[in-house]
Amino acid sequence: MSVTPTRSVPVRHRTAAVLLLLGALAYTAWVLEVVFATGIDPVQAYVSELAAADQPLGGLFRATDLAAGLLVTAGALVALLTLERRPWTTAGWAALALFGAATVLDSRLPLSCAPTSDPACAARETAGLVPATHTAHAVSSSLALTGALAALLLLTFAARRYDRQGGWSALARFGPPLVLAELAATFWTLASAAAFTAGRGTWALGIGQRLQILLVALYLALLAGCVARTAGHNEPRKPKREARP
Repeated sequence: MSVTPTRSVPVRHRTAAVLLLLGALAYTAWVLEVVFATGIDPVQAYVSELAAADQPLGGLFRATDLAAGLLVTAGALVALLTLERRPWTTAGWAALALFGAATVLDSRLPLSCAPTSDPACAARETAGLVPATHTAHAVSSSLALTGALAALLLLTFAARRYDRQGGWSALARFGPPLVLAELAATFWTLASAAAFTAGRGTWALGIGQRLQILLVALYLALLAGCVARTAGHNEPRKPKREARP
């Protein structure tokens, strides 16, 4: 009788899918501002201001950012080590792991105060009187954004190139419009941030960044579904008995 094929690979696929889905949920924890009185204006303020050190719910939002980063990093690494390795997918999973790791770093380097909501904080930031974590937070946020955009582009291209009709068909179909929307939201966010830095208002910075983050979360959920479908397509067949002579 032939040896029973191992079922560990589909299990690892499902593990990666669950981790990515949970990471997507944790990454949208900022919607709790609808329920709780945070004192932060969602139209004008950075999402990271919810997690600022001087905010009453800062610890909660730093914890959810940490959880999101750890879950996405773990999911990306499991997928990278388990799914079939091809150049574009390997690069995409590596970029997603960078996004997760930078999000973890982001949660450990919170702003000391909320610059768009607190004029005194904005003045201290302009004068360079805020802690170094403000600069470090900007760097880690930039790394997270770079990793997210790269992952969206690379994994969408991989889905369309390698598997447009199989388990990745949903990503091949819906990935391009999500990528375009994410690029538009990113442009909005960066332009608004530049306007705020130049003292020209916020240009609804909060809406642009929240849309940007929401689209990343939607992409993670779509990606989780594709990984789960890949697990189903790779279920091992039942072993066949060898014919006796």
